Amino acid sequence: MSGARVGVLGGTFDPLHEGHLAAGRAAMAALALDRLILVPSNTPPHRPDSPRASGYHRLEMVKLGVTDTPGWSASDLELSRGGASYTFDTLSALRTLESTSQFFFITGADAFAEVATWRRYPEVLDLAHFVVIARPGTSFARIRSRLPELAGRFVECDGTSAADCPGAVVPSIFLVHASTPPISSTEIRERLARREPVDGLVPAAVERYIREHHLYA
Repeated sequence: MSGARVGVLGGTFDPLHEGHLAAGRAAMAALALDRLILVPSNTPPHRPDSPRASGYHRLEMVKLGVTDTPGWSASDLELSRGGASYTFDTLSALRTLESTSQFFFITGADAFAEVATWRRYPEVLDLAHFVVIARPGTSFARIRSRLPELAGRFVECDGTSAADCPGAVVPSIFLVHASTPPISSTEIRERLARREPVDGLVPAAVERYIREHHLYA
């Protein structure tokens, strides 16, 4: 698919939840993406604890969560590579695999606020466009104030139409104003441990998988 606009959404997905899917949909709409790849991390370098579910189970949950959405897929790129999962390495590998595609790395505003601590910063920002999705508790004003050196790359858009997200300096950092639910994987795991319902927090197929395999109990 020459010249495809490909979104990349990484995370531990421990488990995949509706907040992840909402971020993906917001990025797809705002940037007119052709495809979206969800990449479960192996060992996240910025988390003090390891994922609760195994890489196998997390990948299976992502597959279940995207199976009914055309153009969405799950990748084991980071899991099969092993070790710590760094965005720089993942984007470099994807650019090698699909040299003609444009990549759009999707992340939450809370995570992007710490981008200066990421491995190979600022070079990592040259490997793809970055799509920063609004998250409760982290304003775009805070991001701008923390990262003044990136001012020339920021492009703000309301997240409803690709026409509102024009290209700017390449690669750009798109700040997407979108309403995503304030759901966290930690909250879901805690609810499951207390045997409380998680209806509406995770896709139904993912909830069935969690209960069938007794995850997070």
